[in-house]
Amino acid sequence: MRKSILSQPATDAVVPASHPWLDLQELASVEISSEDAQHPFENALPGGKGGGWRAAAPGPQVIRLNFDHPQAIRRIRLEFREAQRERSQEFAVFVSSGADQKREVVRQQWTFSPGGSAVEIEDYSVDLPAVVSLELKIDPGRHDHQAIATLESISIA
Repeated sequence: MRKSILSQPATDAVVPASHPWLDLQELASVEISSEDAQHPFENALPGGKGGGWRAAAPGPQVIRLNFDHPQAIRRIRLEFREAQRERSQEFAVFVSSGADQKREVVRQQWTFSPGGSAVEIEDYSVDLPAVVSLELKIDPGRHDHQAIATLESISIA
């Protein structure tokens, strides 16, 4: 029998619409500053159990995705929910590409109000070639150091 190995698709190929999100569980490892055992990071990934990720300790948190191979990133979608208490949050997304230093891609502030705005969804179109690391820093309570960081979902294409 004759056999040949097909070449792997280029990492910066356009993501088909039928499968828009990267499979982060297969393509990356994650480093997390803390994690509630009942709300692991995997719950925030597409195809996860849902319910999102939650920090185990109050205060600022870091979630860092380290890709096994450089990835072209065209879209970042983040969803945060806070239905229990009012708080002001700030998050920032940073990327590293090869020899480049870490650089900030976006920074956003949001005030949650259970009686009003309890959901924040941010969906960014970006052009980030050859990303080796993506870092999300969350300050869940800009004026409340007891606030717990949460992330309902993260999707990257």
